[in-house]
Amino acid sequence: MKRRFLGSQGLEVPAIGLGCMGMTIQYGELDDVESVEAIHHALDNGLNLLNTADAYGNGKNEILINTAIKNRRSEVILNTKFGQVTNPDRKGGVNGSPSYVREACEASLNRLGTDYIDIFSQHRVDPDIPIEETVGEMGRLIEEGKVRYIGLSEASSETIQRGHREVPITCVETEYSLWTRDVEENILPTCGELGISLMPYAPIGRGFLSGEIKNIDNLNENDRRRDHPRFSPNNIAENYKKVHALERFSFSLGFKPAQVAIAWVLSQSDTIVPIPGTKRRKFIDQNIRATDINLSDKEISDLNKIFPVGETSGDRYPSAQMPKLGL
Repeated sequence: MKRRFLGSQGLEVPAIGLGCMGMTIQYGELDDVESVEAIHHALDNGLNLLNTADAYGNGKNEILINTAIKNRRSEVILNTKFGQVTNPDRKGGVNGSPSYVREACEASLNRLGTDYIDIFSQHRVDPDIPIEETVGEMGRLIEEGKVRYIGLSEASSETIQRGHREVPITCVETEYSLWTRDVEENILPTCGELGISLMPYAPIGRGFLSGEIKNIDNLNENDRRRDHPRFSPNNIAENYKKVHALERFSFSLGFKPAQVAIAWVLSQSDTIVPIPGTKRRKFIDQNIRATDINLSDKEISDLNKIFPVGETSGDRYPSAQMPKLGL
């Protein structure tokens, strides 16, 4: 398994991580047994960076990971996130207060069955709490040995800079793929200047860039992607035109489109560590194989032409969630 450094504090990780969200949130059928076996398979093959959050299944994802890594904690690099909360009115909110940072950390430690978290990240930025206060408390958790490194998720360039001045940030988690390239304008350059790694989630476009989703009927009725604008019937039809071209391109190289999509993200910088999500062992093998693909400059250029910046149909999140991004 190829390795990369995450951030500039010396943390070495596999070139890709394993996004675990779909193991407890409805992206296809759920199967706890298969998910645990998938985590074991990942660890057996050197893919030991596991990405989760307390919001995934209201803690169920962290509990599932606890089950999977019993007696193997020393092999694992755990990245969990905090900050997205459900209010009494059942509407989602964000909490970045120092007291909640500590409360969330203690709860995650308990669910994960560990006495330290390798990477503790803020899931969404709280607009009512200065980032310096949130990150400052995260830094105190490092001093206490409960956390080793810290990260941010879906933060703006300014927020990243302010947070990093308070406590060194190791990674910024955000969506980045062939069909989501907003970060190239400000976020990626900022991370490069500060020695922060980008940790892209959904590098396969929530499965769409695999070519397996050709219409809305390919998603079961409870699949959360049905709520995302890019997966509306009209937008799927429009976006699939590009994916069909990606399929032809990938097959000509002897790879699957999902593998080429991961390889493209990896090619953008050697400080990038994408975290494709899956709960199936066969896809873990395919994703690991993608780290061996070396795209030429021409091949990268050809892929950029297939997916021009800003031409994806539909927003990447439902309208209610869009204001929480890039604060």
